[in-house]
Amino acid sequence: MEDVMALMDYMEASGLVARYGIHATRGAYVNSAEEAVGFAGKKAVALKVISEEAMHKTKSGMILLGLSGTEQITEGYQTLSEKAKRLGNYKMLVQEMAGSGIEIIIGGKIDQQFGKLILLGLGGIYVETFRDFATRVCPITERDARQMLYQLRSRAVIAPDEKTERVVTGLLMKASKLFYENDISELDLNPLIIYEGNYEAVDIRVLEDKK
Repeated sequence: MEDVMALMDYMEASGLVARYGIHATRGAYVNSAEEAVGFAGKKAVALKVISEEAMHKTKSGMILLGLSGTEQITEGYQTLSEKAKRLGNYKMLVQEMAGSGIEIIIGGKIDQQFGKLILLGLGGIYVETFRDFATRVCPITERDARQMLYQLRSRAVIAPDEKTERVVTGLLMKASKLFYENDISELDLNPLIIYEGNYEAVDIRVLEDKK
């Protein structure tokens, strides 16, 4: 029987990365604008449509950032709900806005020759624009993680000090262990926001193998 790949539920994926010590931005599914407003309180939030038909939310226009206050959040919810009608099945996710910092990607993919690989690079739109990334076969050691970071042209931007370097290499090792130990075919933490020696996983995408 052939393996079938399925997109793991977003909150389930958040729980999976949390079990490996990777912190994700706080979020929740909401069924109304009122619920989104209640989640936000006085903080700014992002609204995202979660659907297998819109895996790349930015490209498909299924994400709104920096919404605050009842009016903005309500209008944003209504706008995305209208756009999402064409998708059929979808969920609406509200998330606290992450702090500003450097966007990186940590990803996992399966290579036909080498098996499971872990990837590190500049995140967001930059991973495709600059093609500045490093890969290793899973599972990796701390030495592998440091070599990956130092292989990048953008290393000084991503990790300008020793504390941030430890954060990034630690994340790489945790993600490598997660990807290696679970029946998943793709892992996409993009972006991970790195700032002031800390980080937040803003977007998580996991494709799991269904027998």
